[in-house]
Amino acid sequence: MTVLHNPVLRGFFPDPSLVRVGEWYYVATSSFEWFPTLPIHRSRDLAHWEYAGHVRGAVPGDSLAGVPDSGGVWAPSLSWDGERFWVTYAVVRSVGTPYFDADTYVSTAPDVSGPWSPPRRVASHGFDPALYHEAGRLWLLNLQNDHRPGGQRFAGIVATELDRDTLAPVGDTHLLLQHDRLVEGPKLLRRDGWYYLVLAEGGTGWEHGVRVARGRALTGPYELDERPLLTTRDDPGVPLQKAGHGELFQAPDGTWLLSHLTARPLHTPHGRRCTLGRETAIQAVVWDADGWPRLRQEGWHPAVEVEVPAPHSPPPPSAPPEGLSWPWSTLRGPVDRSWADTSSRPGWIRLRGRHGPESRWAHSLLAQRVTEHRAEAEVTVEARPSAFTQAAGLVLRYDAEAYVGLDLTWAEPEGEPQRGQQWRDAGRTVLSLVARDERGARQVAVVDVATAKVTLGVTVDGTAALFWYATDGTRTTVGPALDISHLSDDHGARLRFTGLLAGIHATDLVDAAWTADFTGFRLMCTAEERPRALTRG
Repeated sequence: MTVLHNPVLRGFFPDPSLVRVGEWYYVATSSFEWFPTLPIHRSRDLAHWEYAGHVRGAVPGDSLAGVPDSGGVWAPSLSWDGERFWVTYAVVRSVGTPYFDADTYVSTAPDVSGPWSPPRRVASHGFDPALYHEAGRLWLLNLQNDHRPGGQRFAGIVATELDRDTLAPVGDTHLLLQHDRLVEGPKLLRRDGWYYLVLAEGGTGWEHGVRVARGRALTGPYELDERPLLTTRDDPGVPLQKAGHGELFQAPDGTWLLSHLTARPLHTPHGRRCTLGRETAIQAVVWDADGWPRLRQEGWHPAVEVEVPAPHSPPPPSAPPEGLSWPWSTLRGPVDRSWADTSSRPGWIRLRGRHGPESRWAHSLLAQRVTEHRAEAEVTVEARPSAFTQAAGLVLRYDAEAYVGLDLTWAEPEGEPQRGQQWRDAGRTVLSLVARDERGARQVAVVDVATAKVTLGVTVDGTAALFWYATDGTRTTVGPALDISHLSDDHGARLRFTGLLAGIHATDLVDAAWTADFTGFRLMCTAEERPRALTRG
């Protein structure tokens, strides 16, 4: 047996959809406003995962420009019909409104690395769709969203048969189940003459869970299991919180398992905060005498360590991606050589400044997921700003209203007010530390630097982030340690669904032509002390 340690995908990897094809397991996760869209990882042993590609072209036109924070590409469902991979997902263009303005798409590919077919829009009842394949037929499951005032927003689970070639609806849409508590994210499987609906229950926060219903016919009626399969809503002390959004699957030896999302909260004076976002975990499942799935460890709380079947053969070695591909991510569009260039200066990344860090349109940003509560990032930047509208540096980012960053920029001479005097010869090059929350941005500290080339860094310990710089190898801190608990899913009143990333960015608000060069980016995330994954005979 192999012992895995949850979460198996750590950091911003929510809403997992896991499928096994042969001896490989594949999992797709949500990407929201980030590119690459719908990253896919693969594993042979369920404990060790590697990036395997993404659904390229998932967004028509390859643009999410203008989409709000935590909008974009939600909750994929990955499946295999024996010949090709299928994926369905919603592109959500409104967040915090009753409409969602979601379009549901379907794409297929011979391999998860692609090529993926151009996305085709299908019936779009709500978000978190799924596909079910049976005897050559194709069914689309979805949450039904009722936007009307006074209505039940999440008005049940529906299923529509689709023509496999045209993806047009075949016959009527069927209402499968309604429930007093919010249910969404339906997944369907058949076992021993029963159709089982695996449902995300209670919303994706602290009340999250997995609930199962079953019926003798695909179109219902369905009866709900009297108890949850998985949840932590009853115990805030469980290490893995927010457990929900599950999918059942089988190992080659017939063992049943459950993939699900989870989160590792930090306990702060402001309450629990999940700075890393929602992550991917796996549980072992057994079936009780009445035919309901149960966690192997009994109860409904997720386990951190889980024994799973060992693979028959070790995974082949894989080559790490090169250049500006994974693990780099970009906002609202794929990386574009017009603003992110590696050819002009070998060993360096040249960013052309565009919009500012609060833009929902054209922010020149490259970032990587922070996967542990202790982390350190650093990069060397070389640039010669001549205006306060030009800046480049290192940033910790949750979204456009939640970030902290240390930028190399321009400022007026010491003692002069901020009056846009950059057209004069006078001025100075400074490092500016800025923190942004829902109340706006504030400048925490300003430090003069006498060079155009400087190493910037940040050390993260829980919800404390300390920025620093070095010009001769000696680190000098900039400002105090900052509280970054607002860089989390749980801060504020609005919906937040992503996670913490560290990256580099550049801004030129006037000409969109000024450039900054970066080299030596390093993100080191330190996991808590834990046993290594084991394989036992």
